[in-house]
Amino acid sequence: MRGSFVRATLAAVLLLAPVTPAAAATATTRESASGLPSVSDPATTAGTSAASATAGASAASDPDWSAPLSTRGRWIVDADGDRFKLRSGNWHGASGTWNGSGSADDDANHHAGENAGRIPLGLDRAPMAEIISGFHEIGINSIRLPFSNEMIHDTRPVTDGAVAANPTLRGKTPLEVYDVVVRELTASKIAVILNNHTNTTRWCCGVDGNERWNASRSTGAWESDWLFMARRYQDNQRVVGADLYNEVRRTVWDDPNWGLGDNHDWFTASQRVGDRILTEANPDLLIIVEGINWTGIPVDGFAHGRPTLEPVRHLSHTLVDSGKLVYSAHFYGYTGPNHSGATGIGETTDPRYQDLSPTELTDILNRQALYVTAEGERHFTAPVWISEFGVGGREETGAKQRAWFANFVDHLIRTDADFAYWPLVGWHDNRRGNGWALLHWDVAGHRMGLYDGDDWRAAAWTRLVGAPGRTGHIAPVADWSMLSPDHADFIASRRMRALPDWNSGARKAVCPDGQRLLGLSHTGNRGLCSDVTAGPLGDPAGGHEVVVDERHVGPGGDWASGYTKLQCPDGHFLTGYSVRGAAVSAALCAAARPGAITGTSGRTVWFDRGDNRGPSPKGGDFAHGHYKGQCAADEYAAGIAYTGRLGSSRTPDALHCRKLT
Repeated sequence: MRGSFVRATLAAVLLLAPVTPAAAATATTRESASGLPSVSDPATTAGTSAASATAGASAASDPDWSAPLSTRGRWIVDADGDRFKLRSGNWHGASGTWNGSGSADDDANHHAGENAGRIPLGLDRAPMAEIISGFHEIGINSIRLPFSNEMIHDTRPVTDGAVAANPTLRGKTPLEVYDVVVRELTASKIAVILNNHTNTTRWCCGVDGNERWNASRSTGAWESDWLFMARRYQDNQRVVGADLYNEVRRTVWDDPNWGLGDNHDWFTASQRVGDRILTEANPDLLIIVEGINWTGIPVDGFAHGRPTLEPVRHLSHTLVDSGKLVYSAHFYGYTGPNHSGATGIGETTDPRYQDLSPTELTDILNRQALYVTAEGERHFTAPVWISEFGVGGREETGAKQRAWFANFVDHLIRTDADFAYWPLVGWHDNRRGNGWALLHWDVAGHRMGLYDGDDWRAAAWTRLVGAPGRTGHIAPVADWSMLSPDHADFIASRRMRALPDWNSGARKAVCPDGQRLLGLSHTGNRGLCSDVTAGPLGDPAGGHEVVVDERHVGPGGDWASGYTKLQCPDGHFLTGYSVRGAAVSAALCAAARPGAITGTSGRTVWFDRGDNRGPSPKGGDFAHGHYKGQCAADEYAAGIAYTGRLGSSRTPDALHCRKLT
């Protein structure tokens, strides 16, 4: 049985990741387009193409925006606090187009026959300025620019043929070409998001050595590469984001996970490198974390599926800088909530997204990703960027495929979601070829664009980029942050990171600077922080005390009789805690700014036998499956109580909550 299982596993896993867009276009059975608009006759639509292009671009055009970008609740905003909606596209190629077999010099061995030459696709066929102009024409304001870790270290000059239409790039390495692309995009006021797409410079995304951030290199090397890239563009403020890794998925033998603390833990890896980028390289970047793309074996009867962003509900990131986190997810019609997108071996009976009714599709998209933006004032509330979606173009006549695209675009519009189309640039030969791109060039440099009059996607795209949505100033909102010292320190405070270890040997959790601790779980070590109601309470001069005993419990002030109380001194508030195993080890108390908190009386919130978070608590379920206690939004936590009596594990049992002044 073991041998049969291994063979089945290998056969299935080799196809477990979503089929590439072009492959899906050729591998999926074509269906009649009855009931859907047919491909337009160029002769009858050419007269409207220019008007459509103008309408699309003008509707999506942004006023001159101020970098850097940050977030307020579910919105991305510019430096002036105005909403900046990511209307993005993917300009791929630098992460690799080689399929992994045969000579990399042969175009036939590259995805869809399109050999990018280890640099963004199309530079052999069109001047860079023309390509960028095309982006503006179709309403793009931001580019997701994939790269591979191998590209960073590749010292081989690109071939002259790869840059035939841009001869000034001759003799440059792939990274140097990437530099120029970044420079020219940002000079045209297009925002650039760096995307670590692959480890190796080859086409993604199967069992190909690119499944995880550390599939073909160590986690340490991956982190070093990110610090290098973040520092390289730190003086260019229109480089706005770090998209940490693309489509994390299963290898032949192992799944990625979200929070187990091992070498396959994507939550922990992304949390750590995100904090390192912000503290060691570039504090201005958005940190973009994609959900898990695939786990399990894609064979009926075996557990498998696309977790995407569902785990975020119970375990979300808290970066050292609030207002820098963006989540992302990918959706294609040929994949599904439990379908890898494979055809033949490895294909399951699970429905694909394009098999779902509009109502079913909406429900699943919300469950898998968009709830993160829809549910406000939660520890997980953040912008969600749909950083890949797409469909075949002129030659796509399938009814399901066309309906999927229309339905998906409708939901992007309904939810006012940030998005990035895959891909923007492609090749064509006499108007034929891989039709997924929105802009194509042939070998002679002739462009075939979205608005040339015969691309059925033009109407939907124009609706999308021109759709009404939230604009203008976004008011600051309260931040809610989860602390999760499950396996190691979870110190989200820049100030405390810079100071010596305040409780050696214990796992420490500290709120981000400007926030206070409001909630704790009875077991599970989780905490909840916020700046709600009062904003930052801390004394600008700093100051803190580590409390390990009851020295600050005054006469007549026993708020948890029979329990050990770690109480902050007057004028201080709880901003962190430490644990050894499951047991409370110490309380971290920060000095409040003068006059911010003056009261000394409070109430005891017990949570040793059930939840006690008050009516309609904000912040969300920060410790799923565990009892939780939480101070009210107009309170601060001034102490933690626990017991060491027989049968107890010294876990938190109560909070001392005091009113804000």
